[in-house]
Amino acid sequence: MAYTGTGDVSSDTAAFQQLAYFAFRSQPMYEMVADVRSTAQTHNGASVQFNIYDNMAQATSALTEASDVTAVALGDSTVTVTLAEYGNAVITTAKLRGTSFLNVDADAANIIGYNMVDSVDKLVSDVANAGTNVIYSTGSGALPTSRVTIADANTIDTATARQAVAELRGASAPGFENGNYIGLIHPDVSYDLRALTAVTDVIQFQIRQEGAAVRNGSIGVFGGIEWIENPRAPILDDAGATSTTNVYQTLVAGRQALAKAFSRAPGFGEDPSVVFGPVTDTLRRFHPVGWYHLVGHGIFRQAALRRIESSSSIGDNT
Repeated sequence: MAYTGTGDVSSDTAAFQQLAYFAFRSQPMYEMVADVRSTAQTHNGASVQFNIYDNMAQATSALTEASDVTAVALGDSTVTVTLAEYGNAVITTAKLRGTSFLNVDADAANIIGYNMVDSVDKLVSDVANAGTNVIYSTGSGALPTSRVTIADANTIDTATARQAVAELRGASAPGFENGNYIGLIHPDVSYDLRALTAVTDVIQFQIRQEGAAVRNGSIGVFGGIEWIENPRAPILDDAGATSTTNVYQTLVAGRQALAKAFSRAPGFGEDPSVVFGPVTDTLRRFHPVGWYHLVGHGIFRQAALRRIESSSSIGDNT
């Protein structure tokens, strides 16, 4: 008796899921730190200048009854943010659109959209993490004196977090909600922070109040910092001691730390835009889609920024 099996006829084929999946995506976070915006600029320009008035010196001497006061001159400083063009694009072909079982154009737009926010957030991160106020974490090792002296034992500690807050408050840097500063921390560094006794006490308190956030991995507010865990926090591979320790950068920021400038001309704006380009080839086979932004970011007040550099006990330090 002959049996007809899968190798005998050509109707046996693989099935395909008609739903596209995309690579894992981290949530852009750094853009929210740039809370100073060029919303009242005089005209469109290649750069935007922000002016910051200086405070006057304290007047603590008693006035002389019969004499007029001596006037003093006001002073200021400026911050200039230069605009630059950024963008990316893909082009799909007619043959791909005609033979694919997926909606290629829609999927390309989805990928372009994430590339847009992903790229802009990296631009902001690079600016924010180039601040000049750096604190090196001691952990259980010796206090580092520079990035290249950060060793495996120099994980984040509560004293370093308290120091960052003390410096920000000492500089009168305003906080965000409830006066707290924002701390953008890598999960590897968060692992060490959450293991510290002082932080576990806070977490236990949170559990007694409302445990849902803790069960979801929230660190919450500790020491005046609202900690936000995100894998976008930079890792500098082998930048520490003996060129084997990875250095993690944790950003602690107050209001007015970063400024964002953008064109207000028609067709431009505060946010980047997805652009469906014109079909210009003879047979109309090539469909372009991309994103475009004319924008600039800069440090507005160094006094509102602190960068903690540390290692991680679960980082790849080999």
